[in-house]
Amino acid sequence: MERITISLDAELAAEFDRLIAERGYRNRSEAVRDLLRAHLEEARQQRGETTNCVANLSYVYNHHQRDLAERLTSLQHGQHDLTLATLHAHLDHENCLESVLLRGPTAAVRSFADALIAERGVRHGQLNLIDVDVDAGRAHGHGYRPAGSGHGHVHLKPRT
Repeated sequence: MERITISLDAELAAEFDRLIAERGYRNRSEAVRDLLRAHLEEARQQRGETTNCVANLSYVYNHHQRDLAERLTSLQHGQHDLTLATLHAHLDHENCLESVLLRGPTAAVRSFADALIAERGVRHGQLNLIDVDVDAGRAHGHGYRPAGSGHGHVHLKPRT
């Protein structure tokens, strides 16, 4: 591990320490590492450098909206190669929250998320995407296989 030193003015350091305490970090170093990871991930995505990803798509929808639940399910089945799992929760008599775990090529995951969120009756949609490196060298068994990865499953390692 490489060690770096930074200087902060007293006000910024105090505000950072409050943030650390609110979020439950044990020390400044872990908080700085997480901030750097988040910023580097955002920069990679803005530059279009993300090739493969894992993601969580969460959205709220009104289940009384005509045929919406069927349309959402149909969209997920249409992209079954991207969809790992779906969690469905009833919020009240009208609204449901769904969280869909996705993996695959970043462009395809984004396109799927955009299409699903754009459905009439879907609100509060948000995609949390994490760039991953694909290790096809450890292929065994069945599962997600990007083009050219051979047979078996792959290991998806989040980029740091």
